[in-house]
Amino acid sequence: MPESGPLPLTIIGDSGPLIALTIIGQLDLLHRLYRRVVIPQSVWEEITVQDAGMPGSHEVSQANWLEIRHAEATSLSTLNILVDRGEAEAIALAMELPGSTVLLDDAQARRVAERFGVDRIGTLGILRRAKKAGLIGPLKPYIDRLQANGIYLRQALIDAVLRDVGE
Repeated sequence: MPESGPLPLTIIGDSGPLIALTIIGQLDLLHRLYRRVVIPQSVWEEITVQDAGMPGSHEVSQANWLEIRHAEATSLSTLNILVDRGEAEAIALAMELPGSTVLLDDAQARRVAERFGVDRIGTLGILRRAKKAGLIGPLKPYIDRLQANGIYLRQALIDAVLRDVGE
């Protein structure tokens, strides 16, 4: 049964999940699942400038529905000590924008976001939501493609998500 109701407000993406979604051709799920898709300036630069020509760089640079923002400096100094620059800026933006969720796959970054009271979701969570919303078919082929492209996913998490969607 597809999930219904209003779209959640805002998702703020870190580079890893954005690249993972482009690898499987599903970056647009973010635009379809959320009213607003924001990425920190540092994430934009990492994907489209530093990693130009790498997976995701073209797709992210062409996604005109992405909103690129800077985070306020106040919370960044603490976060920069705990996680990398893109993750720190994504968490800081999530703290600044009410009703937002941060898109992170890194375990340490997810723990930091949790400590700061920030809602979080990962690549598998996005795929799970998309499946439940009727936007995509079976998850297993996407998971297999992610793993074949070197994206690490914990087996226990894969099993839980597949069980949850009835696969």
